[in-house]
Amino acid sequence: MTQAQVIARLAPTPGRRGLAVAILYGLGGLLVALGLLHPTLPAFRVVLVVLGAGTLLLGEKLRRATALALELTEAGLRDSTGRMLAPMAQIRQIDRGIFAFKPSNGFLVTLDRPVERAWAPGLYWCLGRRIGVGGVVSSGPARAMAEQIAARIAAP
Repeated sequence: MTQAQVIARLAPTPGRRGLAVAILYGLGGLLVALGLLHPTLPAFRVVLVVLGAGTLLLGEKLRRATALALELTEAGLRDSTGRMLAPMAQIRQIDRGIFAFKPSNGFLVTLDRPVERAWAPGLYWCLGRRIGVGGVVSSGPARAMAEQIAARIAAP
């Protein structure tokens, strides 16, 4: 698909992305440092180092995932690598409500059949018939994308 066919694009802002990655890297580094330098029980030190390493890995996964963007095309919702998350024909509902189980600043897409599990921290998750979009994205562009999807599924 060409760039001209993209209806809406949702990408993390550099500030939000940098802050989220820095927080996870900082927490991971702090946990590893505490585990290595703080004199305490050996088992507790191992737990701290393992938690710190896990947090550092999560920070790296977040950094890589937020380098992507989500794009809405006539065909459906995809990421910037071209991986189709939700074909437009399968989208049944968009939920942006305050009580929706959705990521921060985002929305929830309900499909008519389950999709493959996927997770891009800070950008989206796919689980069963639901796709949660949001995290480190700004609420304005996320709202605009949700409204574009809602308008397309409401039109006969």
